[in-house]
Amino acid sequence: MRNPIVAGVIGLLLSGCTFNFPLFPGPGPLQEMQVDGSGKAKVLLVEISGMISSQEKDGFRSTPSMIASVKEQLTRAAKDEQIKAVVLRINTPGGTVTASDIIYHELKTFKANRKVPIVASIMDLGTSGGYYIAAAADRVLAHPSSVTGSIGVIMLTVNAKGLLEKIGVDATAVTSGPRKDMGSPFRTMTTEERAIFQGLIDSFYQRFLTIVQEGRSNLQMDQIKRLADGRIYTGEQAKEAGLVDEIGYLEDAVAVAKKRAGLTEARVVTYQRPGEYSNNVYSKLAVPSGLAGLADFDLATLVRGGTPQFMYLWMP
Repeated sequence: MRNPIVAGVIGLLLSGCTFNFPLFPGPGPLQEMQVDGSGKAKVLLVEISGMISSQEKDGFRSTPSMIASVKEQLTRAAKDEQIKAVVLRINTPGGTVTASDIIYHELKTFKANRKVPIVASIMDLGTSGGYYIAAAADRVLAHPSSVTGSIGVIMLTVNAKGLLEKIGVDATAVTSGPRKDMGSPFRTMTTEERAIFQGLIDSFYQRFLTIVQEGRSNLQMDQIKRLADGRIYTGEQAKEAGLVDEIGYLEDAVAVAKKRAGLTEARVVTYQRPGEYSNNVYSKLAVPSGLAGLADFDLATLVRGGTPQFMYLWMP
């Protein structure tokens, strides 16, 4: 063959060699976009929408996890002295215990370092882990039709033993100790193992109560415990119970943030990826309706790799 390059390419193809050419590039750097207001000072709008998790979202183009996204936004905002307040736009049924706690921690750290107010605005849903995150805010607003609360912990495990027996499959685990495979979907949980899991859940629940108490100085612990039996509340019910401060819309949350920052005018800005577009403060909600938030996760998230997950999650 006269052309050695062509010969080489054909040889590689015939040998079964493959090349990985990404069809869709990864996410680009964040860009600031103004969605409302005027002036030099800025109010940053941060979205907490969908399942709260440390997992990246896969698809044609993978996107950062919620933890990574929030951290990236706060890191950029920390370097911008014109950011005078932050508004959280919350629309989530909750998520994993650890992911909820990390985002809460990042918000508290940002607020302590930058000395700027944070205001939470609950949209359709701000339950469980969503409310946990809202506790980092100085003020919490809920829409009249918002659903919030669901203060508590849930762990879901699957027992597939009966199903496997029906199809003739026998799963065997060789372990270093009798509790090494506790929570396994291939056998029934023992009473002792259930008690161990309950102890973990009780510990995570107590932390949730402590976080709520730190954020709601108007409530005593005994009041919080009565409210924290897992039930959900409307925005009005939550206000009456002292779980939120005001009933209002997103623009009201922006107004509260400006007032707490001592601003008479400010630009409302968001951070977006190249190619994304926001026209106003309600643009690009990842979950358009409350119950749709439950469609953002699946059973694999709750029982990842057969391992039970501890969740701050409203799961009807």
